[in-house]
This record gives sequence, C-alpha cells and structure tokens, in this order.
Amino acid sequence: MRRQREKIVPLAQGRVLEVGMGSGLNLAHYRPGAVKQLVGVDPSAPMTRRALRAARAVSFPVALVHAAAERMPLASRSMDCAVLTYTLCSVDDPLRALREMARTLRPGGRLYFCEHGLAPDAGVRGWQRRLTPAWRRLAGGCHLDRDVPALLRRGGFEIARLETAYLPGWRPATFNYWGVAEPR
Repeated sequence: MRRQREKIVPLAQGRVLEVGMGSGLNLAHYRPGAVKQLVGVDPSAPMTRRALRAARAVSFPVALVHAAAERMPLASRSMDCAVLTYTLCSVDDPLRALREMARTLRPGGRLYFCEHGLAPDAGVRGWQRRLTPAWRRLAGGCHLDRDVPALLRRGGFEIARLETAYLPGWRPATFNYWGVAEPR
C-alpha cells in the first residue's frame, strides 16, 4: 500500500484536500515545493490528533478538519486537487462523499486516488461479497466489494486515468484501482 501511495500522493499540488487523512500516513509522500496548503479531513478525533503530530514534520501548512467526508465544511471550488487513498471502502455514503469532493474542486481540479475494491475475477468477487458483512464489523466499516470506477462516475467524476492490479496478499482485499479523475 505504501508503494501505491507513492504513485499517487506526489501528483498533488497547490491547495490540496486529503479526504480520510487518518494518522497522516500520506504526509511523507507530498512534494513540499508543490503543495501550498494541505487540508486534511477525517471523522476520527484520535486519528486527527495523530495527524496533527505528523504534520509538524512537513514544511507546508496543514489544516486538519474533524468532519465526515459526506459533510465537509469547506467552500465550493476552493481546492486545486483532492487525494483519496484507501478511504472509499469505509465511508458510509461514498456517493455523497464523492459529490462533496467534486463540489470543493475548482474548475480544472483533479482527484488523485488509490483504493481497493471489487475484483475482476468472479471467484474473488464472490468471496468479497460473502465476506463483506462480517469484514465490515471487524475492519472499521471496510467494504471489500465496492466498485470504485462505478462509484467515481456516479459520484460526479470522469476517469482520466485508471490502472488496476492485485497487490501481494489476500486476494479479496488486494485488488487495487489507482489513477486520476476530474469532476464533470
């Protein structure tokens, strides 16, 4: 997953929105000269506190917002780009969250994403669908079977670049999507 973050996060520039900031794992992957400001959103107060400690180590300003992705208290068209890494699986309403991201992006803004989700292989998909109800309870609401490209499209984005692959590990949890999307 670290390698996936290394592919996506350095693409961000300008005023950056990171949705699902968590403990700040992505902070080390941003390019300091490219980021003018990072606004990190996360619904977990303990994670936001951890991210605050991690933010002290970067050279660009970081503002942390304790909020759900579905209801971000940010101005419309205020962000140059958004970063989404391993977040859509656990958001309660991924379509509403994506629409919120699209709302915050200025014209020409981009969403850089890497997510795990629905596998292309019927056998793996079957296991993902069977395991997701129990997995959600064990893994903080994580859905193994979300169709990331379909969610992006239904959430108001056009996919400009998309790559997919299984990462090493347990196949029901390792099919990854990464790329770039633009609001319609």
